[in-house]
Amino acid sequence: MELNESFNKLVKILSGFINVVAIKLPDDVNEKLNELIEKEQSDVGKLVYEAVKKNLSLALERKAPLCQDTGVLEFFVKFGENFPYKSMLLKAIREGTVISTKNGFLRPNVVDPSTEKNSGDNTGPKIPWIEIEIEENSDYADVQLYLAGGGASRPGSARTLDPAEGWSGIAKYVIDVVSSYGPPACPPLMVVGVGIGATSEIAAMLSKKALLRKMGERNINPKIAKFEEFLEEELNNLGFGPQGLGGKTSIGEVHVEYAGRHPATLAVGVSTSCWALRKGWIRIMPDLSYEIYSHRGVKIEL
Repeated sequence: MELNESFNKLVKILSGFINVVAIKLPDDVNEKLNELIEKEQSDVGKLVYEAVKKNLSLALERKAPLCQDTGVLEFFVKFGENFPYKSMLLKAIREGTVISTKNGFLRPNVVDPSTEKNSGDNTGPKIPWIEIEIEENSDYADVQLYLAGGGASRPGSARTLDPAEGWSGIAKYVIDVVSSYGPPACPPLMVVGVGIGATSEIAAMLSKKALLRKMGERNINPKIAKFEEFLEEELNNLGFGPQGLGGKTSIGEVHVEYAGRHPATLAVGVSTSCWALRKGWIRIMPDLSYEIYSHRGVKIEL
């Protein structure tokens, strides 16, 4: 395949993938949402969920974004070391973002902090944000996308604690952040991501990556998994409910990711998603075939 032809196909794949994430919840989030709807006992909460279901139906019917705030695009790319189109794919992400914005699947959200001007196409300094990993003995690329909406991103916070504060200090910090800033962030907060590590920036990024984990899956470390369960119970006991109007389902799940820390530091980060957790995972093969794992059965028009 000619290089220009390969690039054009990658752009179409990436733009189509962005469009899918903007208009349709991933399978695991949709399943969790239905679970929360079944659990809700508040009359007001039930009304909110009825509106949510109608909103999702209309978005699919009209092929329109399921939320007017389509966020800032954050990509997490894992390249196989033998994937042949690494730099081309990175350029295609940016070009695909521009096309999706032009076609109305994304609202222009990116403002340059130095000029206060909106770029108009969701690109800007270091945006779309792209995190890159390399995987040995692999020839495909895994691309994960998160649409970071403004309301859900505002509770984001990170702090380095005294190690003496331990797990109780981490729990207190998470609960304080969510109780203070969660109600206006379009709850139920589908996932509260918690990162633990050596420095605040490590913890913050881990908390964001925690949002991408498949719902229903616990951390493989039994101690961390138990801590996730504890935090879920404590946060749902806050009772602010759907849209902060009261109810049983304030959050969906807590996902904790962690890294090694310094003996003198204990950093914790918190990231939250609104009820509309718009994430996606696509795998692109070296022949430019693809599969969308987050939205099974969905095909992109090329």
